[in-house]
Amino acid sequence: VTGSGKTEVYLRCIEEAGKRGLQSLVLVPEISLTPQLMSRFERRISGCLVSLHSGLNDTERLQNWLCASEGHADVVIGTRSSILAPLPRLGLVIIDEEHDGSLKQQDGFRYHARDLALMRARDRQCPIVLGTATPSFETLNNVKSGRFRELRLTQRAGDAIPPLMKLLDIRRRKLVEGMSDRLLDAIRDHLDKGGQALVFINRRGFAPTLLCNNCGASADCRRCDAHMTVHVRQNRLRCHHCGSERALPVQCDSCGSTELDRVGYGTERITDALQEEFPEVHIARIDRDSTRRKGALEAQLDKATTGEARILVGTQMLAKGHHFPKLTLVCILDADRGLFGTDFRSLEHMAQLTVQVAGRAGRETQQGTVLIQTRNPDNPMLQTLVKEGYSAFAEIAMADRKMADLPPFSFMALVRAEASAAQEAHAFLQQVQEVLLAAKCGRLDVMGPAPAPMERLGGRFRAQL
Repeated sequence: VTGSGKTEVYLRCIEEAGKRGLQSLVLVPEISLTPQLMSRFERRISGCLVSLHSGLNDTERLQNWLCASEGHADVVIGTRSSILAPLPRLGLVIIDEEHDGSLKQQDGFRYHARDLALMRARDRQCPIVLGTATPSFETLNNVKSGRFRELRLTQRAGDAIPPLMKLLDIRRRKLVEGMSDRLLDAIRDHLDKGGQALVFINRRGFAPTLLCNNCGASADCRRCDAHMTVHVRQNRLRCHHCGSERALPVQCDSCGSTELDRVGYGTERITDALQEEFPEVHIARIDRDSTRRKGALEAQLDKATTGEARILVGTQMLAKGHHFPKLTLVCILDADRGLFGTDFRSLEHMAQLTVQVAGRAGRETQQGTVLIQTRNPDNPMLQTLVKEGYSAFAEIAMADRKMADLPPFSFMALVRAEASAAQEAHAFLQQVQEVLLAAKCGRLDVMGPAPAPMERLGGRFRAQL
């Protein structure tokens, strides 16, 4: 369960490996977890600790890499790329939040750090520990088939009680910038009792779309098939896919109207709305935009941990591994997005994110409350998740996957091609399809070629097979 003290388990395993003169490698999904973990590990472990992640400058990274490869480092903590670090005395691998999608490198040199770690541990004949409150379906299937051994932590550490999860039906209810009156009342109540609230919305910026009220045209990226996100504080439109940006327009490019609507909600807009609702309260916004400067993330997390920031607004950066002692209320604003995603894994990811965010609440003596805003309160999968927990949810969802012959009950490979012209990408994949069908290698279904879900990205056209 979340808050069960798995870090303590990691520490004792590392201490045991250290006594035998072996190196330990600890993989974490987010850079935001590395400084917090480093300080906890430094308090307990006497040997040499180094970190490896993209937040380091070139000199720091080189020094730490050499320290690991020459065997001086007893413990290496890092994000996915640290799985490639040479470790001559490797005796233990730990993967924290093994289900997390950020362990997979999606562009350039592609790999999944969890799968590479399993191969590395097997080659080295050393133990590997995968830790999570919400195992990936691949891992659950490996447990069922006897490849992995499951060790359950069934209780929260100390006197902490699991949080109470509730669905808030927001149909036919007036919303204040995407938040219902009941949600705002709950925040007020927890603040009055000395608690701390976390408002989770997995969207950066002020609003995801800028629409013309007159002709309905949207401000789209000129290089991608995507809307540009409104960033009010910088007075910019920004594409979160290719990074291109331009000034926020004062009139519509299509019809010249000045009636432009900012549609939808992001962390920036929610923060402004909450500041208006609770003017005396210190609010910390934690997302990729607000923590770009060196040291900004640590400063915001310190305010959250000490309780100086009474309300936290953030994206999935806040969902993993953080321990905020005074946090008693978690509000999830956009759970419905995951119920109807095009990716067959979207339901699994929605459940994992919901449980992980919920796990930040009530980690000390006071029980936490989790409020999930939804327009689909009768959805059977959402009901199962809230009432019976992740294990029951996973069992039903995996039965559906098995019936559909989807991973983890089959293997799926995606071949993607990109080119400056759409027909070139399709022509290349047509050739790949012919080679695959001619190979006659067991049972093989080939689907496509078809345009990728976002066909144009960064000015190039993408197709997939």
